[in-house]
Amino acid sequence: MELKPVIAIFDVGKTNKKLFLFDEQYKLVYEKSARFTEILDEDGELGENLESLRRSVYVSLRELIKLNKFDIRAVNFATYGASFVYINSKGRPLTPLYNYLKVYPEKLHQTFYANYGGEEAFSLTTASPILGSLNSGLQLYRLKYEQPEVYAQTKFALHLPQYLSYLLTNQAYADKTSIGCHTGLWDFKKQAYHYWVKEENLTEKLAPIISSEEVITTRFNGATFKVGTGLHDSSAALIPYLISFTEPFVLLSTGTWCISFNPFNHLPLTIQELKADCLNYLQYKGMPVKASRLFAGYEHEQQVKRISLHFSDDSLKYRTMEFDPQVVSRLKLEVDQFVSFSERNLTVFSNGQMAYHQLMIDIIKQQKIATNLVLDGTNVKRIFVDGGFSKNSIFMHLLAAAFPDLEVFAASMAQATAVGTALAIHQSWNSKPFPHDLIELKYYSVKESPNV
Repeated sequence: MELKPVIAIFDVGKTNKKLFLFDEQYKLVYEKSARFTEILDEDGELGENLESLRRSVYVSLRELIKLNKFDIRAVNFATYGASFVYINSKGRPLTPLYNYLKVYPEKLHQTFYANYGGEEAFSLTTASPILGSLNSGLQLYRLKYEQPEVYAQTKFALHLPQYLSYLLTNQAYADKTSIGCHTGLWDFKKQAYHYWVKEENLTEKLAPIISSEEVITTRFNGATFKVGTGLHDSSAALIPYLISFTEPFVLLSTGTWCISFNPFNHLPLTIQELKADCLNYLQYKGMPVKASRLFAGYEHEQQVKRISLHFSDDSLKYRTMEFDPQVVSRLKLEVDQFVSFSERNLTVFSNGQMAYHQLMIDIIKQQKIATNLVLDGTNVKRIFVDGGFSKNSIFMHLLAAAFPDLEVFAASMAQATAVGTALAIHQSWNSKPFPHDLIELKYYSVKESPNV
């Protein structure tokens, strides 16, 4: 029996760890999910179970090879960012994978920024808001001064995607999509490591940088395939759009955070943008991507709970509620439009439909401000919305109204992060051209939506 050519993608989130197999047309042919119990670090804080993750990679690949159904031609990895794995000369982790929400020591924080130009100047140069442990470069700085014995044993500090790649290749590399994601490591003007990295001699702990499109030929359990060096998940999710569309666009990726990505905005960050939670990423070809963040998905979830409790109804009905322009027009006449929803008294609304439409109006007002931060100075004509809100009729109609001069589309694409991770190394395993039907679009006309 002829085996089906596939690429295997490990998509590792904070909660769910998934394995996908895609054929040469990038159709999903296999899927497996896992969850691991977090473990405690030396301070009693929960973090990723690296040993369970390591075993899962090996066991999953062995099972696939044993199935004798697939010709695994390539493997690649996408994971959440801001997390370093410190390995010794034998490739074994020396510490737990510290949680990026771990509180950063105030004294060390003050010392670092006093030595390297102050918070404002440093943030501008590295395009990294001050985020404590979420600035992964500062995790390595912390290791150097708080655990010097461990630091001395560290051969390489690898971001999580590159560590998983190392498990198969035994070769250590760094990748720009991980380096360029609010790490505090990268000087976006010079397109090189920030001078503090050299001042602290951290370069000796950082692996050589390799292109996201490069692969290493690897033999595992009797099979030979190409292995990518791994990608930061947010940057990976952009790749299908960069490949599918050449005209400038903004991708509004919606979930707990709603992140507006503009791969066509290469202007330096301003102080005002940083204070408004803007940052820069590096996409897989090394170019900067300006992004702004809004905690809208979380706010939506919390306020829907409040609405459903107040009106004694099922919160699930709001997920599929249809847009009603008459309700929006009525709200604008009857309800104060200069208050955030969390401050609103729900007794002013006659029913859940009215309250929910007002919630979405309030969210879109904030979203308009956040997305405009990355639109300035560019000739973007389209906004693509993916994730949870792309399926929300009210959100999409109001967003179209908020940007009447742009074309607004709901983009439907399953496993965008995993597909993007596969596409990054397309040339190394797939002789067929890039498919043109990866993304389904639904246009939302401003004519159908009252002005916001």
